[in-house]
Amino acid sequence: MPDTQYQPANLLWAAYNPTHAPFAFTATNQVDARAWQTNTRQALAETIGLTRLADTPLEVSTVQIVDKGDYVRHKMLLRTTPHSVMPFYLLLPKFRPQPLPTVIAFNGHGYGVADIVGLWEDGTERNTPSGYHKDFAVMLCRAGFVVAAPEISCFGERQNDYSYLDTMNGQPVPSTCHHTSMLALHLGLSVLGIRVHDGLKLVDYLQSRSDIIDGNRIGAMGISGGGMHTLFSAAIDERIKASVISGYFSTFKESILAMHHCSCNFVPGLGQFGEMADIAGLMAPRPFLVEAATHDPIFPVAAVKRGVQHAQAVYAQFEASQQIETDIFEGRHEINGPAAVAFLRRHL
Repeated sequence: MPDTQYQPANLLWAAYNPTHAPFAFTATNQVDARAWQTNTRQALAETIGLTRLADTPLEVSTVQIVDKGDYVRHKMLLRTTPHSVMPFYLLLPKFRPQPLPTVIAFNGHGYGVADIVGLWEDGTERNTPSGYHKDFAVMLCRAGFVVAAPEISCFGERQNDYSYLDTMNGQPVPSTCHHTSMLALHLGLSVLGIRVHDGLKLVDYLQSRSDIIDGNRIGAMGISGGGMHTLFSAAIDERIKASVISGYFSTFKESILAMHHCSCNFVPGLGQFGEMADIAGLMAPRPFLVEAATHDPIFPVAAVKRGVQHAQAVYAQFEASQQIETDIFEGRHEINGPAAVAFLRRHL
């Protein structure tokens, strides 16, 4: 075994001190807590590169409509920057009075948004939930919500096409998350910032649809990488009124920094914001539910409980610790569902 003193990580861990990070939450009263939110939200937006991404007027088109019996699935395209278009699905319940509350559904790693709206990899329909996502966008729609499910950057139809690379010399094509993350870091941006930007553009669109959507009742739910998307989107955008973070919320130290995770989880300088619980403080006093499985190998349940306890201490300064709920269930890295639906119904 190599001598541990030779490990370069020792230097980094010695510098790791989230409690004393510049933007860690330290307020002891509500006035200071709200001032911290204002300053920290702006600093976080700048750190993830959000403020450097060009905006564009709303431009939306519908490319497909499928009647699923009790709901209708619209496939749509939304321009998010002058150089990018994001496909998304809009699931509309039938036989319910409108406008309705809406949940933005963020998938995790896999073959993309198709895996949460009831489609197989080849695009064919399925009517029985499958995989760790369990078709949760369909579940939410059948629970009475309008659901907006975007194709997240680097997944599904938004994977990079590396066919232009004629110098690979037999090397395997790099994964789309990893290579995009490296390119973003090279430019001082981040995949996280791109995803948050796209998600907030989707909120812009949802609020423009007052015919079917109650713009004051928009929530978000995501698992794994989609849980990350949910946490940071709700931290940045106060229009997201309630959130379900599944298979992600824990601690950076015991999960993201403790084992292998996709490079899309990492942002230079994110450590200056402390721990996940500090990021969660930007959502206060808005409610959120943490959904966590007892045997999730990449987001250990003990770390989840510690992260929640820390977040409750932050929320206590907003007199809102009761606004954080948990659903710890027996299982692996997967969606659960029933408690999430009940939570979103109560708060939206």
